[in-house]
Amino acid sequence: MPQHRLLGLSGSLRGDATNRKLLSEAARLYGDADYTEANLRLPLYDGDLEDAHGIPPDVQKLADQITQADAVLISTPEYNKMLSGVLKNALDWVSRVEANPWKDKPVAVMSAAAGRTGGEVAQFTLRQAMVPFRPGLLHGPQVMIASARKEFDEDGRLINERYVTTLTLLMADLRSKVGPL
Repeated sequence: MPQHRLLGLSGSLRGDATNRKLLSEAARLYGDADYTEANLRLPLYDGDLEDAHGIPPDVQKLADQITQADAVLISTPEYNKMLSGVLKNALDWVSRVEANPWKDKPVAVMSAAAGRTGGEVAQFTLRQAMVPFRPGLLHGPQVMIASARKEFDEDGRLINERYVTTLTLLMADLRSKVGPL
């Protein structure tokens, strides 16, 4: 039986990042799906690099993964009242590929941050950065995990039922946007 293909983009590269844990929890709560986390260890966007060598293979792979995914999950930390540079760099690079892989793609945005607002401003700036791509961004419910290091158990599972409930609702909405295969 075919499964939905979910792609996760974490705005944090750290191996034990709470945003990576949040993506894993989202994929688990989404249900039966083939989940892949994208590699965002990309070179910094540089027009001279692009002119000299074209689109880097890792960027093209990311664009292809977005195209092939039935839906995309994006989780960002909040760095200095903004989405992370890692995530913005990936968006900038993908904007340079020939086709727009984001067009009408169902996308769920979430955040996990150390602060008490859980990445609210980072989500706002991420949504603004996504506007030119015209994805099918879900408007809610908003998932913002505050004091994120305290909100996951040793297995990477969310421990606060309120967060689990909200994330479950967001994944149900995402699944309804994808529809049957």
